[in-house]
Amino acid sequence: MDESLHERIAADIRRRVLSGELPVGAAVPSESQLCAQWDASRGPVRQALGTLRAEGIIGGGRGKPPVVLRQSMSQPFETFMSFSRWVTGLGRTPGQRTLEIARRPSSPEIAAALHLAEGTPVVQLLRLRLIDSQPTMIERTTFVEPVGRLLFDFDCDSGSIYAHLESQGVDTTHGSHLIDAVAADQTDHELLDVPVGSPLLRERRTATSLTGEPFEYSDDRYRPDIVSFSIENSQRAHPALSRIAERAS
Repeated sequence: MDESLHERIAADIRRRVLSGELPVGAAVPSESQLCAQWDASRGPVRQALGTLRAEGIIGGGRGKPPVVLRQSMSQPFETFMSFSRWVTGLGRTPGQRTLEIARRPSSPEIAAALHLAEGTPVVQLLRLRLIDSQPTMIERTTFVEPVGRLLFDFDCDSGSIYAHLESQGVDTTHGSHLIDAVAADQTDHELLDVPVGSPLLRERRTATSLTGEPFEYSDDRYRPDIVSFSIENSQRAHPALSRIAERAS
C-alpha cells in the first residue's frame, strides 16, 4: 500500500536528518516551505511535523520554529524485534555471520524462559551482527523446536530471520525486553574485538505469540561504543524504547 502524503513528508525529513543534511540544531523547513515543496495543504504538513515531534527527532511548536533535536530514530515495535529492519531504516547496511545453528536439549534457564520442560529439544543460533561491515552485536538465540526447524532450510546470512518466520506464518506479536550490562566473555572478545571483561550492553528478549506462548528467547550483546538505548516517555504516552546507532566518525 502506498504511503500517505504526510508519511512521505515525514520520511523525507527523517532521511535529511539521518544523512546529516539537517544537523542537530538546524531549522526544519517551515510549514509554508513544505507546503510549496510538496504541493500540499497545511494538514498533511502539520501531521508530518507532529509525527517527528512525537518521535523526538524535532522540537518546537506553539509558535516556536521546529529544529532538529537528534540524529537517531525512534523505532516501531517491528524494527526493534528485527536488527536488519532497524539498520536498513537508518540508511545503513546490516550484515550477519551465522556461526552455529543446532538442535539440542534446553537448559534450565532456557526451559524456564520458553515455558518448556527441562531437556525439551530447542534450536539455538549464534550470529554476529554487523553495521556497515563493523561487528556490532552477538545474538545467542533459542527457538522452540517447531519454529526453529524452519531455519534449517533458510540461509540465515541472507537477511532478517524475523521476515522469514513471518513469511512462514509465525505469529510475532509481542516481545519483552530486559536491558542490562554484562562483562564480555571469550566468545564476545573474539567476535566483537573487545577485551575480556569489558562492559557490553545486553538485551534479553522473550518473544511471544498473540496468545502469550513464547517461541524465542535471545541474549543479545552490543558494543556500547556503537549502539545505545534510550527510553522516552510523557504524561500522555506510554514509554517508547529506542535503540540508537552511533554515527561513524
